Amino acid sequence: MLGLRGSVGVISDISNRLVQTITFRGIKVQGIRVGGAEIPDHKRLAVSLQSIFGIGHNRARQILSELNIENKLTNELTARELVALREHVSNTYVIGEDLRRCVIADISRLKGLQCYRGIRHEDKLPCRGQRTKTNSRTAKKGLNAGREGHRAPRN
Repeated sequence: MLGLRGSVGVISDISNRLVQTITFRGIKVQGIRVGGAEIPDHKRLAVSLQSIFGIGHNRARQILSELNIENKLTNELTARELVALREHVSNTYVIGEDLRRCVIADISRLKGLQCYRGIRHEDKLPCRGQRTKTNSRTAKKGLNAGREGHRAPRN
């Protein structure tokens, strides 16, 4: 029984790694998962890595240069390059849901401190020095609706 459980885990791991090469009834299964996000097959690697939250243009180029992988189409990656890419991205960078959690925690910390940036976040206003007299209309859209003396727009 114990040997069977271990082998099932190994088989599922192998199937997850090779899912890009499996075909069902002549249709190729597309979708490579790197860093908890699915990256597109039909784009160059530097562009498709940018679909992962937390990886932009410069970081995608940096990853490719660190791994010595040329900028080719994503579906042309070899299994060895794909495994190296997955391990490097997941072990080196904070990306995806982990990064979202960190950002939310940072914003809630600023709100708890009641500093200027935290107050601006609570009021849903720009907090990085942008002007608000003429710009940031979408940020201030629903703020004036509850004021006394302020009329609702006519239809």
